Amino acid sequence: MSETGPAARLAELGLSLPPVATPLASYVPAVRSGSWVFTSGQLPTVDGKLLRTGKVGADVSPEDAKELAQVCALNALAAIDALVGLDSITRIVKVVGFVASAPGFGGQPGVVNGASELLGAVFGEAGIHARSAVGVSDLPIDSPVEIELQVEVG
Repeated sequence: MSETGPAARLAELGLSLPPVATPLASYVPAVRSGSWVFTSGQLPTVDGKLLRTGKVGADVSPEDAKELAQVCALNALAAIDALVGLDSITRIVKVVGFVASAPGFGGQPGVVNGASELLGAVFGEAGIHARSAVGVSDLPIDSPVEIELQVEVG
């Protein structure tokens, strides 16, 4: 991995941050408290449109859901970037992933790996984090995946 910052590593990976997703209700995309930034749950939206709907393990394959989790993570990074700047992140502390799961689907950790692997590629050692991967019956606007981040900033 090169000795460049996270924004440059995103570009090296052929990725860019999207515009910050517009909140669906009464909340902000991210908030800072001291040296911590917490994002609201981010859905797999591009240009304001949800990429897929449905339950993972029925309507959405685990492989597709893993890619959607990456999109969620990019949206979370965009929210952090707009608030404090991407290069101010010193550590990804925790990832929380929610997976709208069909009955009997137990592959939530593999789905949330989409977010975790992206963060590792972008932040290296500082991207290693604690995590929860939770199966739920429904998510907002029938999204298959939702990701939130907790990061430390300098």
